[in-house]
Amino acid sequence: MNLDRAQRRGTVDRRDQLAQSEIVGPDPDGSLAKGPGLDLRDVEREAAMVALFDGLHAQLVRLAFLLGADHDAEDLVSEAFCELHRRWYRLRDPAAAPQYLRSIVCNLTRMHIRHLQVRRSHAGDELPAGRSGVVDSAESSVLLREDQRAVVVALRQLPVRQREALVLRYWLDLKEADIAGAMGISTGAVKSHIFRGMGALAALMGASR
Repeated sequence: MNLDRAQRRGTVDRRDQLAQSEIVGPDPDGSLAKGPGLDLRDVEREAAMVALFDGLHAQLVRLAFLLGADHDAEDLVSEAFCELHRRWYRLRDPAAAPQYLRSIVCNLTRMHIRHLQVRRSHAGDELPAGRSGVVDSAESSVLLREDQRAVVVALRQLPVRQREALVLRYWLDLKEADIAGAMGISTGAVKSHIFRGMGALAALMGASR
């Protein structure tokens, strides 16, 4: 009787141990390890973030650079990925993550430029008229060919929304609906910004020749 009770108690103890632990992955030797609970949603989020980083990082750095972030472009993109990571579970659809990232990059770059303008105005160090602020750095050499620099100089002189619309459309090759999502505006407004931006860019390019 005592032996039967001990066996039953041992079985219950083993069941309790299994109930209190969750499989978190294989040990280095290939066996299954037990440890603190791990939400599978977190695993899926991390895998999705890695895929997004691999697929979009270079494109987003280019976007931030062309919008005016210059040598801070990579830092702003890293901040955008961190923001997405924090807000991942608020996304209605994970498929919307690329659009959300582009939107964050646009917003962060816009705020960054405003911050620089405030600092320069307080320091009395505003750029002379006609200067773009395009930095001569290793990053800019990689991101732009020499024959593109004149276009970027003119692009930087456009109103922010026109510049964003043109970069998203002609540098990132996005559709109007995706541009609207990234900019937080209607497709009709996107068309207007592109139309006006192209006219202003052509005028600036013509004046520089």
